[in-house]
Amino acid sequence: MTAPTTKSPDLREVVGPVLLSLPPAAIATQVAENILPLLTPILRQRVQLLASSSTEPWIRLLCYDPAKAARLAEIAKSDRLEAHPVSGEVEVDWDYDAETQYRRLDEETLQALVVLKDMGLSFRLVYCSGDPTSQGWKVGEVGATDTPSPFASFDGVSSIAEANRQFQESHTKKNTSAAQAPRASLQVAVDTIENDDDDDDDYWARYDATPARTPGAQRSPAPMSMPGGQNSGPTTDEDDYYAQYDSVQPAMDNHDPDEEANLQELTPPPSTLPRPIPQRQNGHGEEEIEVNETNGAWTLAEPPKSPSLNSRATDDPNLMHPRPESSASSNASVEKLEAAAENFGVQQHISRSVKSLYMLGRASGIEREDFERIVKRELELLKLMED
Repeated sequence: MTAPTTKSPDLREVVGPVLLSLPPAAIATQVAENILPLLTPILRQRVQLLASSSTEPWIRLLCYDPAKAARLAEIAKSDRLEAHPVSGEVEVDWDYDAETQYRRLDEETLQALVVLKDMGLSFRLVYCSGDPTSQGWKVGEVGATDTPSPFASFDGVSSIAEANRQFQESHTKKNTSAAQAPRASLQVAVDTIENDDDDDDDYWARYDATPARTPGAQRSPAPMSMPGGQNSGPTTDEDDYYAQYDSVQPAMDNHDPDEEANLQELTPPPSTLPRPIPQRQNGHGEEEIEVNETNGAWTLAEPPKSPSLNSRATDDPNLMHPRPESSASSNASVEKLEAAAENFGVQQHISRSVKSLYMLGRASGIEREDFERIVKRELELLKLMED
């Protein structure tokens, strides 16, 4: 961790040039190139990207809060930032007028907040160790100070060493609590199991306290048998009782006596005339004759005389189920559904991509208007490429 070797920022070198560029930035749309190396990489990309496609002064891009950005523009246009006629710099006693506090967010992020109360300005500095141009303190944001306590939201300390010490203490507490969390959860699980065992013991103990009782004898639905010598033969009641089972058809028996009786009522008297045998092609007539002979019953209607296979297929009740009119129509419907699903999936992917880009822009400080402007510009470029 680079915190112990980090030096305090030189406010005259880091904040001084940015402070001097605020009045021109309040009226100009072109970014001053000498200011870009003093900004953090994130703020530098924000200013370069949004200032190139905007017609408003670029001072608003130095602040992420729109309300503070408006106040910053008012301060930059006022006489508070008038440069000295001889030196050309804004007169600031950096040792007396500037107040600085520090805080460490993680092992790689160290921040400082510089407040100029007389001017109503604040500069949030970030120590950049991986900047390819130069390492050191960079300006991460410029804004108007909060009143009455400008350091209330920053929650910093007066020195870098104190900020590092507080971070180490909080980091140690988090590691300790994280190590103790599994033990606490394990203890809670053990207590829960023990409580469940106690509940089970109480439940089964209630059965031990229940007096044992012999269930009373229940009368069988069968008729009572006659006592003594009168039980030599079946009685009329027993015959009636068991006769009820004779009229019950087993569930697995396909033979129905009632259905057979109905068929006998509909059977016409035998005729001496030979029954005409319809002529069938492809040998189907012989099959129908064999089926009628094995059934052993007369049919009331003649079989269809159409030699087509489709008419014979409709006579079989096992084949009576809906079928598609054509396989081509079903394939076309499936292709339409697949095309619609693919189109819907592409639209959803585009929508999610735009949302992700918008959230990325918001996280980088890009406003909605700027995001819409970038998207419209890219769409216009695509239109020109298509033409």
